[in-house]
Amino acid sequence: MAVDSLALRLRSLLLRDHPGGRPADVAGVVRWFGAMQAQDMASVLWSLGARLPLTSGAISTALEDRSVVRTWPMRGTVHLVPSADARWMLDLMGVRALAGAAKRREIIGLSEAAAERGVETLGEALAGGGRLTRAECLRTLTEAGIDVSGQQGYHMLWYASQRGVTAIAPHVGKEQTFVLLDEWASSPAAPSREEALGIIALRYFRSHGPATVADLVRWTGLTIRDCRAGVAAAGDALVTLPDGQILDRALLASEPPELDDWLALPGFDEYMLGYKDRSLMLSDPSHLNAVVPGGNGIFQSTIVRAGVVVATWKRTLGPKKVTVTVQPLAKIKVADRRQVTAALQPYADFLELDLDVRRP
Repeated sequence: MAVDSLALRLRSLLLRDHPGGRPADVAGVVRWFGAMQAQDMASVLWSLGARLPLTSGAISTALEDRSVVRTWPMRGTVHLVPSADARWMLDLMGVRALAGAAKRREIIGLSEAAAERGVETLGEALAGGGRLTRAECLRTLTEAGIDVSGQQGYHMLWYASQRGVTAIAPHVGKEQTFVLLDEWASSPAAPSREEALGIIALRYFRSHGPATVADLVRWTGLTIRDCRAGVAAAGDALVTLPDGQILDRALLASEPPELDDWLALPGFDEYMLGYKDRSLMLSDPSHLNAVVPGGNGIFQSTIVRAGVVVATWKRTLGPKKVTVTVQPLAKIKVADRRQVTAALQPYADFLELDLDVRRP
């Protein structure tokens, strides 16, 4: 059953063809997932590139069409979401992060009045199609007499987006930029709460299944009661197996193919990050510490064979090539080293650079 579950997950995660069809563009992939972890821009670009026949430059260009946006829709973490869905996601899930905002402000020495004035100042500065880099936002706050020292500036940038006033637009060069959410997403969807729970449950299990309600609770930050209500609202589009695993009904349309894939995935990909229980993707529980050293929330990039992590990797970018250092979690046969290089080649193609693979 574990092998079948891995094969099904690879299809759900769009790392294999899906019997229900697969999206052909950036907006479609993001909508498929509902939300893609995106606190690290290089990582989410390759998460998209691993699923689309597009280069990094082409994806960066596509992000400018305003169909998707980055914000903090759940768990207090930046995700890439469909622009039209950003506001209801913030209202449904993001609002839960606001419950701890007052305590956080107390710790960093920021008053509620100053935080509210910061939100107002940023809103005014961005109105009318404005777009400011992170540094420009902080300078705007400073010029308005608002203290941005320590963690106060970051908190106000987060707070303004968490409140649905601003959102993170694509980078300009290497700098993060901010816009007004209402201007970037001018036609927001407005589902009822019940509909919203059904949408997020459907998208999660469509893109991650087979998975459990506990996985959905961890991914969304919602209560188990809300998550069960979401599964119920999704109706017949989802199927619950006898062991409690839930998946997209379309996945049952064909037999899972044999597992023989070699893949190179970014660290913050939904493949590992999107589950509470990650044991299915590890041949040994001790390997989790190599993927998330010290449990610090920083996921390493992975080499995956037949759905199971067999190595981690780090990149170094040069002007003409990308050098990738591979760290096996267990011995990789000499005959399989070519497979590792072949798995990494699409990443080099994505960057439009030559590939140099090294092993310690």
